Amino acid sequence: MTQHSHQHGHTHGHAHGHHHEHGHHDEAGLADMLDLDAEVHGARLGEVTDWVGRFAPDAPRAVADIGAGTGTGTLALARRFPEAELIAIDSSEAMLERLLASARGGGPVDRLRVVQADLDAGWPAVGAVDVAWAALSLHHVADPDRVLRDIYEALNPGGLLAVIEMDALPRFLPDDVGVGRPGLESRCHEAIARANWNAHPDWRPHLEAAGFEIAEQRTFAFDVSPAQASMARYAQTFLTRVRASLGDSLDAADLDTLDQLLAGDGPGSLQRRSDLRLRGSRTGWAARRP
Repeated sequence: MTQHSHQHGHTHGHAHGHHHEHGHHDEAGLADMLDLDAEVHGARLGEVTDWVGRFAPDAPRAVADIGAGTGTGTLALARRFPEAELIAIDSSEAMLERLLASARGGGPVDRLRVVQADLDAGWPAVGAVDVAWAALSLHHVADPDRVLRDIYEALNPGGLLAVIEMDALPRFLPDDVGVGRPGLESRCHEAIARANWNAHPDWRPHLEAAGFEIAEQRTFAFDVSPAQASMARYAQTFLTRVRASLGDSLDAADLDTLDQLLAGDGPGSLQRRSDLRLRGSRTGWAARRP
């Protein structure tokens, strides 16, 4: 079972609800994807953590990142809660090593505790927390209702759980990429939907069943144009995983167009395009323990 705070359920063909360990090579690729996500989404993540801060207790002492991955959320939470102890929980030693390396490079390593734990095996002994953050991770656990009850018990009264999910897959391409039929990206997303990659529940009833009170539910839409090199690498990583995992679901003409986009030095390659934009949205639930 893997519970990383990232998009890998949406990007590498592992349907949500499958709880297996990744091989080293795949995990390294996922870690790279997380780092790109941090680079591209960094500014927008502050908007989400500011939103969390509006519902969090005053001066929280302990903040837990549940499914921390390489630490994009952990480091954002560290900036938002500069006095809190940070507890990063993930099943992957390699991911946590990257997180620690990032924290040592100017981050909050002196107030960071990493905990390697498989949430399917039970809640780790991390002590009481005031804020818990589960970003793009809750749908990976085998029994999320049990995990939500565990989080509820771990929170101090008045504590906050923020759940973040991607409700729309990232889009990078214009409708007409100049080769093949228009609408390639939409057809890729339709194939992803048929494969059930992007399915996740509405967490509100699950949160309420665990005893939480929903303070607010909010959608965060984004449409950004980060540095071209970062955008191209992000699109390349995402669409490479789509090509590898969904090739059988796309027709030959679309596969050919994808191959041209993914050709590193081709005239129509992603690396040479100046019209890439990152669009999508995420839903957040701010849930308090009364």
